[in-house]
Amino acid sequence: MEPGNNTYISDFLLMGLSEVPELQSLIFGLFLSMYLITVFGNLLIILAVSSDPHLYTPMYFFLSNLSFIDICFTSTTIPKMLQNVQIQSKVITYEGCIVQMHFYILFAGLDDILLTVMAYDRFMAICHPLHYTVTMNTQLCGWLVLVSWIISVLNSLLHSLMILRLSFCSDLEIHHFFCEIKQLIQLACSDTFLNNAVLYFGSGILGGVPLAGIVYSYSKIVSSICGISSAQGKYKAFSTSASHLSVVSLFYFTCLGVYLSSADTHSSEANAIASVMYTVVTPMLNPFIYSLRNKDIKRALKRFLGMETF
Repeated sequence: MEPGNNTYISDFLLMGLSEVPELQSLIFGLFLSMYLITVFGNLLIILAVSSDPHLYTPMYFFLSNLSFIDICFTSTTIPKMLQNVQIQSKVITYEGCIVQMHFYILFAGLDDILLTVMAYDRFMAICHPLHYTVTMNTQLCGWLVLVSWIISVLNSLLHSLMILRLSFCSDLEIHHFFCEIKQLIQLACSDTFLNNAVLYFGSGILGGVPLAGIVYSYSKIVSSICGISSAQGKYKAFSTSASHLSVVSLFYFTCLGVYLSSADTHSSEANAIASVMYTVVTPMLNPFIYSLRNKDIKRALKRFLGMETF
């Protein structure tokens, strides 16, 4: 392969989570089960919200969008991983790798921003209940989701273009189960200073700013909840926020752990396992966390499935 010319790149090798043959069947069954649970669980949330007029509120509008994004998020990585395990191949084409990375960054960014929007929604509902219906109107909710998409598309497009400028050497083994951007940058044999600068600057902006917003929102939410006199009022306010906070914590802690870690091989293997938490486990748990702790969702699901009449 000739350095500096990506025309010669035919494919990459995705090393996956384990090279032990005995574990391949277990990994295939486990990830297939998690993927199906993720798709059907989040799809049920979307159908329940769209079919019940009682759930036409900002909170459930954002939740249905999050469910759709989570389906897309897991679909960018898991099907290809399952295919590679099934046919005993680690190959992904150069073009396929770039496309996978692009959509992975897109939906990860959407997840990130939408979780922040949902935190703002809870902040307005609990801290400013009298202004909630006026502030969180249909137009603002639509604009918040649209802006989230625009920012995420521009961010993923920037990173994709930055990767396309790199040239790669002969060692094209990606120590991950998908084309993760840090892994691709490490494989490049051209200068990667600008790529790393853009990566960490972008991660700081799209990770740090939303996280700061979430922390601020929930500090105000906790303060407001503590000021509620009745125990029932405290429980109701806490229950509507606890589900979202648990999803946020799981997503951010694992994501930040991956992107702030070192770049050695052992760390790469650990990062691949840690990445499972926010790329697979978190989207899978979302329907359970939101539905099991939410009476409105449970009621809507029963109605949708014909288990309860209006």
